[in-house]
Amino acid sequence: MKVSGLDVHKDSVFCSIYDGKQYGKTQEFNTFTEGIRQMGYHLKLNKVKKVAMESTGIYWIPVWNILEDMGFELMLVNPYLIKQMPGRKSDIKDAQWIARLLHNGLLKGSLVPGRFIRELRTYSRKQVKMQGKITGVLQEMERTLEMCNIRITSLVSSINSVSVIKVIEKIIAGEDTVEELATCIHSRILNSKGELVKLSLEGHIEEQHRFTLMLAYERYKLYTQQLEMLEKKMEEICEKHFTKQMELLTSIEGIKKLSAMQIIAETGGDMSAFEKSGKLTGWTGLRPRNDESAGKYKSTATTKGNKYLRRIMVQCAWAASRTKGSFYKSKFEQLCMRKSRKKALIAIARKLLTVVWHVLREEEPFNPKMLPIYNPEKMIRKVKYHQRELEKLEKLGFLSA
Repeated sequence: MKVSGLDVHKDSVFCSIYDGKQYGKTQEFNTFTEGIRQMGYHLKLNKVKKVAMESTGIYWIPVWNILEDMGFELMLVNPYLIKQMPGRKSDIKDAQWIARLLHNGLLKGSLVPGRFIRELRTYSRKQVKMQGKITGVLQEMERTLEMCNIRITSLVSSINSVSVIKVIEKIIAGEDTVEELATCIHSRILNSKGELVKLSLEGHIEEQHRFTLMLAYERYKLYTQQLEMLEKKMEEICEKHFTKQMELLTSIEGIKKLSAMQIIAETGGDMSAFEKSGKLTGWTGLRPRNDESAGKYKSTATTKGNKYLRRIMVQCAWAASRTKGSFYKSKFEQLCMRKSRKKALIAIARKLLTVVWHVLREEEPFNPKMLPIYNPEKMIRKVKYHQRELEKLEKLGFLSA
């Protein structure tokens, strides 16, 4: 059986064919659409069905998409796993080496999901970046208000609250008196902090401040509109193709609609790609690394992994750990007694991702009764025990000032 190895670059692709005994002539193709199609015709002419390539930046994506449409069985491989020996590296040798490893079954392919998941992932990751841009422009507007000595952001819950946005719109329109700006503030804030609100709205606004606020506010409106468009696209795909997975994920404590869509985008919603929950947590980067030598553990820090999935799972863990009556809340409080809050949060995120694996694998909604039961009396006994131990140390003088 003939196979092919591709060494993908920005402007060229080196294609090598191997039949188990000898290599065919390694050919170079350009990365224009026509060039990639010519390479596909060349592979079909040589009766090649399996093709492997390195995951080189983003340059492999158009090659993958075009060859996938042409019906090839593709495999994407981490370059770290197929490095050449020093002094024997060239583009032609790389392509031949990939083809040889593929023929001998020595390559381990990376997870490349289907078309709908790839589309959903594009929207999801763009949504994350867009949210970061919105946060950045809100902070810029807050700094401008501080330079105007408008301190209303200190009295509200968030920078993008309706009251603050209305104040910014008034300032841009040229209305900067305390009476005019006070009409933008919510009545609840006025009733509880009436005099402070008036003092916070009395500033020194110059033309440069209005202009910079206008520029930032225009970007804020644009980014907000684009964020809504991205989330709408994500909802359309999930409602059409992943309704069941959405229902399963939103049944888990701490996971809402947007978080469920992002989890589906990163995992594919299909747990068949992961043999067990430990594979998923390791792929995400939430599992302690295995770094042991001579019976000593050098490091137990978490591994590197999918930063987008890790991010959303930590956010979901934070929401679950603040839910009253939740197992995750009690577990988080227990963990905080013997480790930092950040480490405890990572541990909760790993537990939550394990539940995600089981829910999607077994296709059954989350059942809180299956989790360990939290016993508050046991926690009280532990606290009293440690208090008695501390009192003994104080009597012995070890804890004296």
